[in-house]
Amino acid sequence: MSHKILAINPGSTSTKISIFEDDKEAATVKLNHGTEALAKYQTIFEQKEYRAELIAKALEENNYKLEDLAAIVGRGGLLRPIESGTFEVNEKMVAELKATPKEHASNLGAVIAKELADKAGIKAYIVDPVVVDEMQPVARYTGSKFIQRLSIFHALNQKSCARQIAAKQGKKYEDTNMIVAHLGGGISVGAHRKGKVVDVNNALDGEGPFSPERTGTLPAGQWMQIVQSGDFDTAELKKMIKGKGGLMSYFGTSDAMEIEKKAKAGDEKCIEVQEALSYQVAKEIGSCAAVLCGEVDAIIITGGLAYNPMIISEISRLAKFIAPIEVIPGENEMEALALGGLRVLKGEESAKQYV
Repeated sequence: MSHKILAINPGSTSTKISIFEDDKEAATVKLNHGTEALAKYQTIFEQKEYRAELIAKALEENNYKLEDLAAIVGRGGLLRPIESGTFEVNEKMVAELKATPKEHASNLGAVIAKELADKAGIKAYIVDPVVVDEMQPVARYTGSKFIQRLSIFHALNQKSCARQIAAKQGKKYEDTNMIVAHLGGGISVGAHRKGKVVDVNNALDGEGPFSPERTGTLPAGQWMQIVQSGDFDTAELKKMIKGKGGLMSYFGTSDAMEIEKKAKAGDEKCIEVQEALSYQVAKEIGSCAAVLCGEVDAIIITGGLAYNPMIISEISRLAKFIAPIEVIPGENEMEALALGGLRVLKGEESAKQYV
């Protein structure tokens, strides 16, 4: 008998749901939320009932009942730093997500999953949220006693891709050394040593390579001059780093496909900026290779930008001397969520408790 698992992934303007029967996706629906529909809510959390009702309706329209499900897995939110794995959604987790000042749609994933699961009398889980923290102590130092490096990255997709390539090599993820570069709206590059991400750039707050909408690491002295100039308020400065950085800063758009199209047509500025992005990703991969002492089983490139052949070609040209390059385009988050729940249902791992 197969295990039916509902995966829930709330985004800023949509909620994606998928039904998996064991490891096979049986149905997927993207529920789009228009600006007008969300405008009535002052906070992300106020959207909970609205989104939950749409999910219930979508299940009904696809001939699934809550009672048919073995588990529900939601995208993890901005919790305290936790270890990697599949966590049961408990009341403590829900309370902290409701109380967090950090506004992000992913905070709704666990809460909606818990409410629906309680109605069905089953368990709700999250898997490898962005706050997974396995960094080794030396990786946390910045050179200032006032600032410590933080682990905020695309843990869900990075871990899933690393497991996939390890299996392809006939190995367990825990027995490999991998470098995984997730190229999306933000870019994170992680050094995976024997099943733990021992170093990774903070893809949220401005560290590492620039991306479609984020600056990545900035020269500190020049950034201080901008901050002290008085030309920008706090909100504008934050937006400059995340939202209006990267491709958005250079071209006034974060649409990577539009930039790719222009680059293919011969636009020299678009070509050069794509090369610069690839160059920075390759440098970050090189840094991770040093962290792993050059012992790297594979370099994995994933995320939406992994569909861009020009970017893949340039990163491969610069980094292929380190290890074989594997490309897994896209986010792969729904599958990663479902497989995390499935591992618990099949007894391959135990669900962890958020304490």
